[in-house]
Amino acid sequence: MHLEKWSQWNPRAATLLRDLGLKYPGMPSFAPDEPGQIFLMDLNEQNPRAQALNISDGFDKASFNPHGISTFIDEDHTVYLYVVNHPHMKSTVEKFKFEEQQRSLVHLKTIKHELLKSLNDIVVLGPEQFYATRDHYFTNFFLVLLEIIMDLHWTYVVFYSPTEVKVVAEGFSSANGITVSLDKKYIYAADVAAQNIHVLKKHENWDLTQVKVIHLGILVDNLTEDPDTGDIWAGCHPNGMKLLIYNPEDPPGSEVLRIQNVLSEKPKISTEYANNGSVLQGSSVASVYHGKLLIGTVFHKALYCLL
Repeated sequence: MHLEKWSQWNPRAATLLRDLGLKYPGMPSFAPDEPGQIFLMDLNEQNPRAQALNISDGFDKASFNPHGISTFIDEDHTVYLYVVNHPHMKSTVEKFKFEEQQRSLVHLKTIKHELLKSLNDIVVLGPEQFYATRDHYFTNFFLVLLEIIMDLHWTYVVFYSPTEVKVVAEGFSSANGITVSLDKKYIYAADVAAQNIHVLKKHENWDLTQVKVIHLGILVDNLTEDPDTGDIWAGCHPNGMKLLIYNPEDPPGSEVLRIQNVLSEKPKISTEYANNGSVLQGSSVASVYHGKLLIGTVFHKALYCLL
């Protein structure tokens, strides 16, 4: 599951949740016949609840298989949602406009490109500009297994705009979650297999240069940033084999890490949530807003906590 904060959306703060039904090769699915959905939670409510958003006609909702998501708020306060989609196990990026009164998403366009394959996550920094991660070089499932075994480090971060598409950071074992610092000067990208986070400096031409690598010693999935402090929150997997070889009697656990003082010589890394799978299985992301925490999973449920 993936969560995305709308920390700049006034007058209410909201969180977008991708549905728990992601169909991903090699992963179990608790709802294999159900299409994906996008949910909305208003975190200013005393007892917030997830509400499914309607999607406009003309979009193939039956094959909707959402993965990473990101929002962009225009100068006129229009909210746009970009979604990594895997229809029929392909990769596209879908652009929607959020209609607040109708609680709906209007589909605007589908983005495809040769470099936008095996996409995982996305962070949007302009009306038509975003960074996205490619988590596997190959698209064939058996070649992906070979890629993992050989640890090829062929995945990357790609920049997209209507006029230019280019690889801006490479050498990842499996590029995964991606987010941006509060001042928009740095990009943070997770390498799940290498168990680390790359801190990358953003340049005016959209190129990225590596500043540092933070090793976490755990399979780090998606990243979000605390809108108040700039801390990174990471959904992590304590045991990757339990995630791939699912056993309901011994399910994969969950762990959430918080990384403070990211740019300092010694960032502070703390465990904010841990569970053996009895409550939450396969945590993939954690998002905070004013003392409230949402933890999402790959194929299980979501957990709402007060910090």
